[in-house]
Amino acid sequence: MRLQKTIASEARLAGKGLFAGREAKVVFRPAEIDTGVVFVRSDLAEPVRILASIANIAKRDRRSALKKGSVSIDTPEHCLAALSALQIDNVIIEVDGPELPGFDGSSEEYFKTLKKAGVVEQQAECKTITISESVSIAQGDKSIYALPYDSDKLSITYDLDYTQHTGIGRQLYTCELTTAHFEKNLASTRTFALEAEARQMKAHGIGAHLTPRDILVISSDGPIKNSYRFTDECVRHKVVDLIGDLMLAGKPVTGRIVAYKSGHALNQLLVKRLVKMAQQADRTAALGTEAMLDIRRIQKILPHRYPFLMVDKVIEIEGDRKIKGLKNVTFNEQFFQGHFPGTPIMPGVLIIEALAQVSGLLFAQKLEHTGKLAVLLTMDNVKVRKSVVPGDQLVLISEKVRTRSNSAWCNCTAKVGDNVVAEAQLKFMLVDDETVR
Repeated sequence: MRLQKTIASEARLAGKGLFAGREAKVVFRPAEIDTGVVFVRSDLAEPVRILASIANIAKRDRRSALKKGSVSIDTPEHCLAALSALQIDNVIIEVDGPELPGFDGSSEEYFKTLKKAGVVEQQAECKTITISESVSIAQGDKSIYALPYDSDKLSITYDLDYTQHTGIGRQLYTCELTTAHFEKNLASTRTFALEAEARQMKAHGIGAHLTPRDILVISSDGPIKNSYRFTDECVRHKVVDLIGDLMLAGKPVTGRIVAYKSGHALNQLLVKRLVKMAQQADRTAALGTEAMLDIRRIQKILPHRYPFLMVDKVIEIEGDRKIKGLKNVTFNEQFFQGHFPGTPIMPGVLIIEALAQVSGLLFAQKLEHTGKLAVLLTMDNVKVRKSVVPGDQLVLISEKVRTRSNSAWCNCTAKVGDNVVAEAQLKFMLVDDETVR
């Protein structure tokens, strides 16, 4: 792991916001370890601090925004992209208005200013979010994927498809993010709008102060009263936006991102998913990574097999009284193909089945030498309280109520994080192993 970083000295910028056109002054200040990127609305009677985090996302068209209560900061993505490229983890950014300066629609002014301020290491490790399993999100014809990558860096591939618009066409760009690559190939790329979109925004008072000389306005013949800085400038700027949005994870993301026609909304959905997966991994680590029963030992005890084996490992056993197991829910589960296409939700009956299987493992502590198996007989007080979706990790808990020579009872709870997603009282019949097999 690398060390956390902040800026070496204070830095200042000023300019008009792209959308509202209001003049804004920005002050960058060094920050302590684990501060993160914090925006401060300094123009208010009581300054409001807003952490650059996916938890503080506000919905906006064509841009990112952060919000805390009724206070917001618009268009932070170009600033965040520059911070990401320079590996600046901790910084206080004071802004005397609701929108950051837009300059020419690129990240260049932010990058130059922060680079000049200098970057210094701090005596604490920088934790990252490493993509360890595939994630896919689609909305209509737009999609974005997060994939494992055999490097500790961030690789981005963006496919920009404007086939129906001759001024842009289809553009593909792939890069591995480094400070040098960003400075040379991405920082100066500008936001863009089609001519019809620009007219519509002006009619609604958005960006009314801008002319085609200020940002890229593109007709069927290309930029109006302007020219491209790169032949594929549009797709490069989409990469800049994506880099900025990934900063909302609160930690550097390492892995490979592949996007097709993705925008801020879809980028942010991916970040939410990655953050959730990272939090679950942290909780698993807190529970203990050592499996008391791994999948090989589980298969020796339970008769279930793919695709119906619902327990990946057991992490805690208290004699024959209590057991705790884990089920990692991935998009590759067969049942997601039909439950439901476009809105994958794990069926509640399969959550209960997972609880029954972990209960069978609990009773196996005594039954493995008797030649008997626990077969589910009845289910009482079953409650499915929350949806379980791809990326969730089910914590399966079963506690024995009592056992007899031919039956057993237990109370079961399934959790995702701290949230109870299902619970039930299960009764089992204890039958001869040969009867089942």
